[in-house]
Order: sequence, then C-alpha cells, then structure tokens
Amino acid sequence: MKRQLARLLSLALILCVWLMGSSTAVADSLSGNYKQDTLNVIEQLREAIDLPDGTAEKAAAQTEARKLINDFTARYRRDTSLTRLSSFTTMRTALNSLAGHYSSYPNRPVPQKMKDRLEQEFKQAELALNRGN
Repeated sequence: MKRQLARLLSLALILCVWLMGSSTAVADSLSGNYKQDTLNVIEQLREAIDLPDGTAEKAAAQTEARKLINDFTARYRRDTSLTRLSSFTTMRTALNSLAGHYSSYPNRPVPQKMKDRLEQEFKQAELALNRGN
C-alpha cells in the first residue's frame, strides 16, 4: 500500500512540475497576438542594442533579449499561417542574426554594420505588418 501511495505521489509531483514549467515558459513575455508581439519584440530589441556597452544594464538587456528571441521563435515558428508572411521571414532573419551574434560573441558589442542591417530589417518588418503581411 505504501509503495502504491509513493508512486501516486511521485506521479502527481512530476505532473505538477511539468505543467508549471510548460505554462510559464512563453506565456510571460508574449500575448499570442502576432502583430503586437512582433512590434513589442522589435521595440525591446532596439532598446537592448542601443544601450551603451560595458554597463550592467547592457548585460541584463542582452540576457532578456536572448530570452525574448527564444520565446518569439518558440511561439511562432510552427504556425504555418505566418511562415508565408514577409514580416515573419524578415523577423526570423533579424532574430537569427542577433541570436547568432549573442551566441558566438557574448562579450562583444554588436557591430555597427549589424546594427544598421537589423534596423533596416526591423523597419521592413514593421512596414509589412502595417500592410498586413
């Protein structure tokens, strides 16, 4: 009887931990509204990129940016209705570039050339969103 009760309790704990972990991962930073989420991500990434290098705020912003990129990608990459939108493909390109830089060079600032290209891609994504693509 004790063995069955212990198994039941451990199963309940595992189920509880699994449910709590999966519900808070993406839900904290994204609303589920693609257009609004994309605009928020662009705004937050612009702020993270524009902070002065070498400050504590920059390090915190970089960590938050990486989390935001992961959350956005996890939430929207499998939505087949979005994969054909030009705003989505442009955002994915920008996010992949920035995430690649953060992964390869975590202690180096984002180069000006990359900042300029990211800004161009962010503007293209915003224009496409406003057109409905």
